[in-house]
Amino acid sequence: MTTQIHLTDKAAEQSLDILQLLLGGYQPRDFSVRLWDGSQWPAEIESPQFTLVLKHPGALRRMFQSPNSDLSLGEAYIYDDFDIEGNIEALFAVTDYLMHREWNTTTKLRLGWLLHRLPNKMRPRPAGRRAATLKGKPHSIERDKQAIAYHYDVSNDFYALWLDRQLVYSCAYFKDAEDSLDTAQEQKLDYICRKLRLRPSEKLLDIGCGWGGLVMHAARHYGVEAVGISLSQNQVELANQRIREAGLSDRCRVEMCDYREMKTFAAFDKLVSVGMFEHVGEALLPVYFQQAWKLLRPGGVFLNHGIAQPAIPSPPVGSEFFKRYVFPDGELAPISTTLRQAELAGFEVRDVESLREHYLLTLRQWVKWLETQRQEACDLVGEPTYRTWRLFMSASAYYFKVGWVNVYQSLLVKPDRGQSGLPLTRADWYQP
Repeated sequence: MTTQIHLTDKAAEQSLDILQLLLGGYQPRDFSVRLWDGSQWPAEIESPQFTLVLKHPGALRRMFQSPNSDLSLGEAYIYDDFDIEGNIEALFAVTDYLMHREWNTTTKLRLGWLLHRLPNKMRPRPAGRRAATLKGKPHSIERDKQAIAYHYDVSNDFYALWLDRQLVYSCAYFKDAEDSLDTAQEQKLDYICRKLRLRPSEKLLDIGCGWGGLVMHAARHYGVEAVGISLSQNQVELANQRIREAGLSDRCRVEMCDYREMKTFAAFDKLVSVGMFEHVGEALLPVYFQQAWKLLRPGGVFLNHGIAQPAIPSPPVGSEFFKRYVFPDGELAPISTTLRQAELAGFEVRDVESLREHYLLTLRQWVKWLETQRQEACDLVGEPTYRTWRLFMSASAYYFKVGWVNVYQSLLVKPDRGQSGLPLTRADWYQP
């Protein structure tokens, strides 16, 4: 396909020069570009993955104004200096290319000169989401409450637009890639209960329980007495409302509590933590596992489900933007680090399973449903927040796809005088 563009002003010509310098070597270029004046830089394939839409003459300057390009790119997107029409996940193959490209001094100087020549009269930032401003010592209980509220207390109704009917905000479990989100999350909840081998009247603690989907499932289908804890006021209130409406108040409840504040030692037969682990912080992993050990009775089982980064660090794409606008103070540790700390606390590691491909499928479904509900989402929380979630979930899907991050379920046992109490095989996990 012939690359042509109709230029209507000097800034459009300069922007094209910058794009060609940045992306001229990206082959085949599977996306198109549309400028603010309607001019086009067509894709090199018949069916482009997406269209990059530059909204004003200074858009590229805003996108690349900071040495920390992932931050300026993220801010330029959520504040509508540019847009992505189509498959936004495909954008991250382009950012991957830019990140790995080696830039010589001459090219850097020319890029800087071209960007400097673009208009510097910036549009005001629209009202809406701003970077997190947390106070206190990192991973102190008070600061963790601020970090959790920043992400999870956005709006229960916002999350309900694109999560499954049980409001499960973690990796689903797909028996088939075509499973619906509702089906896959139901399968995940049941898979966790079977891994824990829950029995009637056992006491279960869910650390970081979200909107209560797992404690309700475990109480309803396995007859346990379940307690969930969360640092999100929105989650606690809605979870207990849902528990009451389901008639499960005699078997489960959700409390506003940090895991470090729990004092009911040796009170639980089973522990579970799903999607909370990323907020703990690597320095506090010993505290996390030591506290879990204290809360669990001898012979008890702990299933820890969390995202991990490889031992050989992956490229930190989007890291600064995500830390400021998505998960402040969030940290990922290698699974080897996690398991070592669990063992140092006294746990025996009995099973470790990667669900990386499952999280890719989950994220793609979340993005699809979020995009479908775009107008309602913007009405609820504003366009910058809608764009933040669309961006970070699409980026995360790409990271899981290429293996820059992973997600593991680790089954840990607190042996009772050497006895694990577990069967010899995993066969019961996979029985209908």
